[in-house]
Amino acid sequence: MTTAPFVSVIMPCLNEERFIGACLDSILATQHPHDQMEVLVVDGMSSDRTRAIVEEYVARDPRVRLLDNVKHITPSALNVAIRAARGDIIVRMDAHVVYPPEYIPRSIAALAETGADNVGGVVVTRPATPTAVGRAIAIALSHPFGVGNSRFRIGSRERRWVDTVAFGCFRAEVFQRIGLFDEELPRNQDDELNFRLNKQGGRVLLEPSVVAYYYARESLGQLARMWYQYGYFKPLVAKKVGRVMNLRQLVPACFILCLTASAALSPWFDGAQIAFAAMTGSYAALSIGSGLAAARKHGLACALVLPIAFLAIHVGYGVGFLRGVAHHVLGLGKSSPDREPTVALTR
Repeated sequence: MTTAPFVSVIMPCLNEERFIGACLDSILATQHPHDQMEVLVVDGMSSDRTRAIVEEYVARDPRVRLLDNVKHITPSALNVAIRAARGDIIVRMDAHVVYPPEYIPRSIAALAETGADNVGGVVVTRPATPTAVGRAIAIALSHPFGVGNSRFRIGSRERRWVDTVAFGCFRAEVFQRIGLFDEELPRNQDDELNFRLNKQGGRVLLEPSVVAYYYARESLGQLARMWYQYGYFKPLVAKKVGRVMNLRQLVPACFILCLTASAALSPWFDGAQIAFAAMTGSYAALSIGSGLAAARKHGLACALVLPIAFLAIHVGYGVGFLRGVAHHVLGLGKSSPDREPTVALTR
């Protein structure tokens, strides 16, 4: 790329009045040439002031356009934007995030330097509120005990070829080659699309110099619900692609299954009692130990909440995964009614 390519930023949103202004300000302050970009905000018919705020940006900045997402879910919004995009490069962004000025230029540079088809960066999680709960949720979402070896969450010291990334900076021709986002997946649609890309010879790069700042959910209930949804749709992704993309996705569900089985068998088998005690004790030790390690930097109140935040992630995801297996794989029960059409992270 000898000249700056035209970039289309695509952003699904729904009821993001608290964050959409700061997000757009950060995108419009990019170091990429301002005459070589457009920002397509696709709103899921928000019921708060999100649309009014975006319309203010549309009125004063010709780079910003507001589109409608009448289906309300994230993949539909992304597809609306991709069909309307004019760019050679398409950058998928989230309204719950703030982006440094170098985010777009560094992403494009990594595409050019490596020949990747999609580049994503590291997501630094910030608390949505300055409370102990808010801080604990942010820590849990970037802690190895909370999210395993998810490199885009916990960070990386070097470039890595990966299965998937958060958001993504794509060559536009990728969507002509492999198709659009799967609208059966209100969550985890990025995983499925990146799997298709890898399967057809494309490459997905994690670029650690590209950093975005994501504002986490405010409450433990919201956190658990979000991770329940991630878990619920993971089996559907696995069914579509023909395999589980990463073994860490199985850990919470296996933990809950083993814990439940050992508890159920404990009245009859001493071995089951020992297994139950060992699993609960190990989990508690790791969880509380991680909280105590965070106490010096984040305070005692945050450290006390952190084990609960871990539990919300693991139980929410594990229960969602098991229910997803029952419905999507085994054909048992009904579809989950809990399909919140948000634009939160999808890994």
